[in-house]
Amino acid sequence: MWAISLSCALSADIGPDAGAAPPDGHPESFFSEGGTHAVLMLHGLSSSPLELRYLARYLRNEGFTVYAPFIEGYSAASGELPMERWVEASVHSFDMLAARYECVSVCGLSIGAALALRLINERPGAQALVLLSLTLAYDGWAIPWYRFLLDWAYFTPMRRRYRYREGEPFGIRNKALRKKIAREMRRNKFSEVGPSTISLPALHQALRLSRAARKDVASVRNDTLVIHAIDDETSSPRNALFVIERIGANFLRTLWLDDSYHMITSDNEREMVARETALFLRQSEVARGTAGASARPVVSKALARRLRQLAAVEKISK
Repeated sequence: MWAISLSCALSADIGPDAGAAPPDGHPESFFSEGGTHAVLMLHGLSSSPLELRYLARYLRNEGFTVYAPFIEGYSAASGELPMERWVEASVHSFDMLAARYECVSVCGLSIGAALALRLINERPGAQALVLLSLTLAYDGWAIPWYRFLLDWAYFTPMRRRYRYREGEPFGIRNKALRKKIAREMRRNKFSEVGPSTISLPALHQALRLSRAARKDVASVRNDTLVIHAIDDETSSPRNALFVIERIGANFLRTLWLDDSYHMITSDNEREMVARETALFLRQSEVARGTAGASARPVVSKALARRLRQLAAVEKISK
């Protein structure tokens, strides 16, 4: 029942033609046609396109075609399949867009960003890559100490009985929104920022995907935008730095956020995330392949304010 309501919410929220049939025909995928530059959007583990709706709407209003597919065995309430099947489905979605549009970029959130890295390795002709809250390891400050034990538990009878339960802050720094999410998590299996629980098999496949994605980074030559919150409670900034230090992109842009947690497409700085993503994709159309086009890292206003305060304190102490 909740799957139907998610589909309806997306249709009402994305844009005037969001009711158009997605290329895969799946009712929980969403598709909104804009210009000749299409963006394939990959949501987080065991979640749905709902967590990307604000960004999708913004990009559509900026003239991009947006498509967020429902991926069997990866998306919410779709069973469990090996991560290789997730990659195959993503590649298929990319190919459907590439057959219809002049260029296709790939945008992933959380584990979806790791999936985007694997996809880019299979389809290096993509226009650009956008990595939001990239998760190559669950190493944020809110991850419980016993998290590493779950990888071992997968190989025990617990794999079919245990489910990892999401807890506060649910990837959200905004207190009002966090309260709303907490209420949704108590009542339902799902909220706009993801599921209330995740199965051990899904977590195990996500770990396999992340390990594979790490191996792909150096070979990526596509224009790349990395956006990460410095206080991400799920995946620490080390995840983003791993890519920034190794990726082979000529055009690399980095944005650090200081007023968000993991779910940056829904939290306090979602407008900045959407604006910078749209700007980067347009710049990529012009600057793709231009040597030395890397921009200096960008920081949010909140982070810039914090850095100024730290500099002032340091000056006084001297």
